Amino acid sequence: MNKIKIIFKVWLPFAVAISAFCALVYGSVQQAFRQGANDPQIQMAEDAADMLAGGGSVDMLVPASRVSVSKSLAPFLIIYDADGNEIASSVQLDGQTPALPEGVLTSTKDLGENRVTWQPRDGVRIAAVIVSYRDGFVLAGRNLREVEIRESQLTTFTGILWILALVATLMVVAFGEKFLPDKK
Repeated sequence: MNKIKIIFKVWLPFAVAISAFCALVYGSVQQAFRQGANDPQIQMAEDAADMLAGGGSVDMLVPASRVSVSKSLAPFLIIYDADGNEIASSVQLDGQTPALPEGVLTSTKDLGENRVTWQPRDGVRIAAVIVSYRDGFVLAGRNLREVEIRESQLTTFTGILWILALVATLMVVAFGEKFLPDKK
């Protein structure tokens, strides 16, 4: 029993360090995946807001065809007036433009820009960037399906490596305690 206690005391700092390192790697890569999912929408929303603020036409920005956000990974635009009413949209979900949660446009007005993960229904999550301009708001979004697949793979990969590293260090410590002589 004393040997097990010694093995555990020697192994525990390794287990803590391995766990912290795996959590750091997972968190960093997951955030890089999620934040990178906003990049096209940032450009689209900012450019569209600049064009509209400069007198550009909504018809020039928003295509007539609509993206089915539950199936497609294509980015889309929704233009709202200053009161939050939809002016134009290039997206549909179940035959209509998905409704933003309350307060999103209000906070966007205060912040100038808002980046949100939006789930209009189960199984559909959207990376959305909303930019305010003098006459309203521009929302650019796209489905997060592929990003979430990558996050799931990352979870599996990190979890397996974490367990393998814990087992391997425990085995090395136990081997050392059993077969390497103490220096006294």
